[in-house]
Amino acid sequence: MHRQIALLLLIGLLIVVAPALARRQESLQPAPGPSTQQPTNTKDGKDKEKQGESVGKSKLEKETGTINDRIFEVLPNYGTVENARELPPLTTGQKFRLATAGVFDWGSYPFNAILSGIAQAKNDPKEWGQGWGAYGKRYTASFADNSVGTYMTTAIFPSLLHEDPRYYQLGKGRVVHRAYHAVNRLFVVRTDSGHERFNFSESTGNGRNFGLIFAARCFIRIRRSSARPTIR
Repeated sequence: MHRQIALLLLIGLLIVVAPALARRQESLQPAPGPSTQQPTNTKDGKDKEKQGESVGKSKLEKETGTINDRIFEVLPNYGTVENARELPPLTTGQKFRLATAGVFDWGSYPFNAILSGIAQAKNDPKEWGQGWGAYGKRYTASFADNSVGTYMTTAIFPSLLHEDPRYYQLGKGRVVHRAYHAVNRLFVVRTDSGHERFNFSESTGNGRNFGLIFAARCFIRIRRSSARPTIR
């Protein structure tokens, strides 16, 4: 069983690292030389520059002004805004589409596989035991846990509370200043009207998600204990 868990974790790590290595090799390739032709019209040149900035972006990213700034080149991080201070507010549909994109991104599957492998090695929860059937339960629980948390903090509560779930990246300044800004955004959020206030969506969404997981585990334990025959 320990060999199976180690093999599973190794496969998960390879799945996670391989795309990042491939992208790194592509970035090391020499860029094509500059074109000798110069635009005759300044307006046409600006239009081409704007078109170049949007190359490779999905339809959702163009509509919301965001990019998928992956963490470690793998984990999805939809909702990041670069080089923009003011953007139109997101609609409820756009908030749910951002959440859906993050939940079903390819990077979420190996991420949940690794988390499930760690839970399997710790035998958490013990009621599920070991084996591939138990691993399937842990993978389903991990995927549901992260999916609910993403929808809570990106779509449901931001729609109810009229908050903007996008992260406005601070591209300039010292490293300490940018690190403070990143941590500060966990507690301060921009509303749909452009003001700033406490990030209720992040705190309430994650807290509600923890409550659902706790209630589900209590239900499982109560059900298992009630199913056991009483010994007299």
